[in-house]
Amino acid sequence: MQTTGPGTDGLLPDSDRPVLLFDGVCNLCNGFVQTIIKHDRKHLFRFSSLQSGTGEKVLQYIKQDTGSVPDSLVLVYKDKYYIRSDAALKTAALLKGRWLLLTVGYIVPRFIRNGVYNFVAKNRYKWFGRQDVCMMPTPELNERFLD
Repeated sequence: MQTTGPGTDGLLPDSDRPVLLFDGVCNLCNGFVQTIIKHDRKHLFRFSSLQSGTGEKVLQYIKQDTGSVPDSLVLVYKDKYYIRSDAALKTAALLKGRWLLLTVGYIVPRFIRNGVYNFVAKNRYKWFGRQDVCMMPTPELNERFLD
């Protein structure tokens, strides 16, 4: 299965800054976003939930491209999209510093990485819980969220 897509042809403005789309009601996904916010000292990343207008637009694009829709994590960067384990590893690479150590995961074949990723994604609500509504950014973080 393809996990990085072709050019997104201006799907998102300013694609030179990574945009991480996440399941806004998932506690694990929200924790991942909070970790990125904490360690992204240059404020490079922007965020949007998959349930938002931006998220729906990106998911529709990916569905047309691949025939399926990811439900937990998508990274859009430099006119490409990354899903599943590729999204997580590319995010770690963009954070730099000690996070680059996680990119050793690229040596694991994609079908194995995605198998583990899919297993965790399938069980994330059971293991980590979910919220009734999407996370709302604080006023100081609001500029980093698309909608």
